[in-house]
Amino acid sequence: MSGYFEMQVGASAAMRHPAIIGIAVFYFVVVSAIGIWATRRTKSASDYFVAGQGIGIVTLAIAAMASTLSGFAFIGGPGLVYNVGTGAVFLVLAASITNTMGAWVLAKRMRLLGEARGLITVPDAIAARFRSPAAQGLSAVAILVAVIGYMATNFLALGLVIDAMFATGLTLGIWLAMLVTLSYTVAGGILAGVYTDLFEGLVKTLASVTVFYYVLRAGGGMEGITRAIAAVDATFLGPWGKMPALSALSLFFVFGLGSLGQPHVAHKFYMLRDPRRLKWYPALMSVAMSLTLLLYVGVGLAMRAKVASGALPPLARADDATPAFVLGFTPSVVAGIVFAGVIAAGMSTVNSFMNIGAAALTHDLPRAFGRRVTDELRWGRAWTLVLSFAAVLVAQMSGTLVAFLGIFGYGLFASTLVPALAIGLNWQGATREGAVASIATGLGLTLVLETLAFFKVFSLPMGVTVSGLALLLSLLVFFVVSWATRARAASQLDADVKLVMEV
Repeated sequence: MSGYFEMQVGASAAMRHPAIIGIAVFYFVVVSAIGIWATRRTKSASDYFVAGQGIGIVTLAIAAMASTLSGFAFIGGPGLVYNVGTGAVFLVLAASITNTMGAWVLAKRMRLLGEARGLITVPDAIAARFRSPAAQGLSAVAILVAVIGYMATNFLALGLVIDAMFATGLTLGIWLAMLVTLSYTVAGGILAGVYTDLFEGLVKTLASVTVFYYVLRAGGGMEGITRAIAAVDATFLGPWGKMPALSALSLFFVFGLGSLGQPHVAHKFYMLRDPRRLKWYPALMSVAMSLTLLLYVGVGLAMRAKVASGALPPLARADDATPAFVLGFTPSVVAGIVFAGVIAAGMSTVNSFMNIGAAALTHDLPRAFGRRVTDELRWGRAWTLVLSFAAVLVAQMSGTLVAFLGIFGYGLFASTLVPALAIGLNWQGATREGAVASIATGLGLTLVLETLAFFKVFSLPMGVTVSGLALLLSLLVFFVVSWATRARAASQLDADVKLVMEV
């Protein structure tokens, strides 16, 4: 099974402390209560997929943060910092810039276009912008491919944590994770998801800030941590850490610009009650993410300092950094909050993917073929069940397959959706042909190149990532093809869409 989410046997035993189990049970009770409440308020497809456009800006910002920062922020992220040093920060360094772009480049236009056209999905916005069922269908296919992988990866992570806490066995842990998430998603739809994300976002933030306090306490402050590391390996704290400069910059490029193409975040913009409140979104989102990412940076550095000073032996796996730190240097109550945060991170991300995946099957693909589903609420719930069971089956396969599916998800979203969605809604010279070509390019390149790279058939030079290359080539195709077909641009832009773009 993939080492990415594995827990040591000793750590698993420590995680069965009554305080840790009690906090986890309390978390599941709260999530269930939110699901019951949301179910009573979900009466239509609009309620199920976009929460009836009734979400406030604070709830939206925290929910967006919760679905953005999956379990990677609590497990894989600190492990990455532990391995490569400050170069790992480039992955999250663009967050404040991205949040501003998300609000003004994407959110305002999506919200207004959604209200004008009654849109409920990200491919809906692409189809409306370019009057292209083909673009809607291709983007829906890209979303589905990535959604299965993301859901499987997170079910595996949740299953491992549940097994470590309750000794259920991995298979039963995966199924329990799926059933709990499914119970509130299939009944309450995105309304349950958003308010569960709100609760989960608060849990994540509390866990991160609390752990960072213990990081400073255990390491003698940031000065003590950096001194211990620098005495052994000064490059670890250098501008790029132990990463090649191009690799760090590639992360910055993909996770900065690429975040504008993440459908589980962009989809939430339809839900905002008052688009005039978007002026607060960058500040709210940036503060929420900064606080939550304290654990990402702090734990990785603290564990590296402990190893550098000889206080701890090297970790068997970098991804053990968070479990090892919280079980070794924090009270059991804090450890319980952190592991609840890990569960929260996985469930909030899975919920969002369940919803957008079901929407792609219920809404986008039928419309791409000129058909409409008569009862989207009922079929949305049915497809949510199908996707969940498919992802659970994948999660129980080899760790190699799950890891592969999770690896290219973010890059696939970025390379297929950023040009057509984020740039398309801001550039009147973009054309239908450019959008279709860029989506097809991003889908094909990411799938083929990530597969070849994963199985070590080839590697890119100097640390350049496949996701960065695919996004760059997708953008290039989008601009070149749009320029070549620029004579058709004006005729492909409807008057109401043009008005939204000019607001």
